[in-house]
Amino acid sequence: MDKYHQTQQLLEQLEATMREAGLWENTSPEPAALASTEPFAVDTLTCAQWLQWIFIPRMTQLVLMQAPLPVQFAISPYVEEAMKELPGRASVLAVTLKLDDLFRAE
Repeated sequence: MDKYHQTQQLLEQLEATMREAGLWENTSPEPAALASTEPFAVDTLTCAQWLQWIFIPRMTQLVLMQAPLPVQFAISPYVEEAMKELPGRASVLAVTLKLDDLFRAE
């Protein structure tokens, strides 16, 4: 299985995990919140919002376009810290760790 298919499967798993944990929202944040230039949009979005409204859509778009995928990234340290008080953190973190591993591998 190529990296694009692996990525898509993990993104789908991340969404399902967030839904199961009650972290998935039905209403998008305001456009200004989504336009943040801070890493992970920490000034305007929660970690779950960033994953749902920015990370998953952008990564999905890269997969669909077969565009170059990121290399050497790690989002799990952010997820681990930002979601430490939330239910479902462990299951979300398990998926992001798999994503980190995929993009660390060459």
